[in-house]
Amino acid sequence: MTAQPLPPIPFLDLKAQQARLHGDVQARINAVLAHGQYILGPEVRELEAELARFCGAKHCVTVSSGTDALTIALMAEQIGPGHAVFLPAFTYTATAEVALLLGATPVFVDVDPRTFQIDLAHLATRLQQVRAAGRLTPRAIIGVDLFGQPADWPALTALAAREGLFTLDDCAQSFGASLHGHRLGTQADATATSFFPSKPLGGYGDGGALFTQSDERATLYRSLRTHGEGATRYQVERIGMNGRLDTLQAAVLLSKLTIFAAELARREQIAQIYDRELGPLLATPARVPASTSAWAVYAVLFPTHAARETAKAALAEAQIGHAIYYPRALHEQPAYAAAHDGTALPVAEGLGPRILALPIHPDLTDDQALRVAAVLRQALSA
Repeated sequence: MTAQPLPPIPFLDLKAQQARLHGDVQARINAVLAHGQYILGPEVRELEAELARFCGAKHCVTVSSGTDALTIALMAEQIGPGHAVFLPAFTYTATAEVALLLGATPVFVDVDPRTFQIDLAHLATRLQQVRAAGRLTPRAIIGVDLFGQPADWPALTALAAREGLFTLDDCAQSFGASLHGHRLGTQADATATSFFPSKPLGGYGDGGALFTQSDERATLYRSLRTHGEGATRYQVERIGMNGRLDTLQAAVLLSKLTIFAAELARREQIAQIYDRELGPLLATPARVPASTSAWAVYAVLFPTHAARETAKAALAEAQIGHAIYYPRALHEQPAYAAAHDGTALPVAEGLGPRILALPIHPDLTDDQALRVAAVLRQALSA
């Protein structure tokens, strides 16, 4: 008798989560449909209060996407032409494009070879280089909490304080993670996150939020997200954008927030299975000291590109989802060629050909995680 093929394992399974939450989500959506306040309705204010409470921030301002959160944060600081914004070269394009959209210059910094977070020593070097060249004025550091794990915020904020720079935490992949016992959201001058559907706390469309301890910044963010309005809708105080979060997305996120802590714990359980099963064979994610991860991405690093390609083929044959974050460092992308000063960033450049992300989501079973590991072990031993 021919053995039946095993069912596919998706890289992400939002349908399973939706099934668990269906009744509550539907009730909250129906409430929005009943009151009809589709923009900045009561659920938006409720969500902002709950998100701020969750991470211990004084203010939360929801916006239309994680990218808009980053943009608004820089706009509020009046960052633009002639200004340098320092950021890691190994991250998603949104981190860098917001600087260029405002006329500023992204300055790419290499990353740590184990955690993939911004390399602090190289950041200090890049700051010295920019100041010595005299063409740009350093204004901001964007630290990225990559793949769910926090950057070294105590060190980043100390450096920024010495240099007089604004700090922005790009927490798009890591809302819910913690550092030294505190949830991310208060470590930098401002924290931006994303509610893109694939994120650990994701909506049913685009969305994002900004967190700050500053009353002044929170007021600016609320103005900038709504066309720069002042005390009334038609009092225009500054140039802003249409960057508001839809009330329906707030309703969905309120429902998901009720199970978020449990889902974070489940993601950690899956990460521990992968650590145990794959640690002897591959470079599994290095844990940032004194932290917890939101495990948006569980990325392993292969010794060579060829080994990674062999593993990819084996996973594809077994119908197991996988992804590559990121095939090329940002400074190697055509869109950033004119902005980059030509500095070699060897760690960031070397990650793309060897990195591979495995399925990690709250509805992945232990057996499925073990099956993923077994396929990789077999592929590597062939």
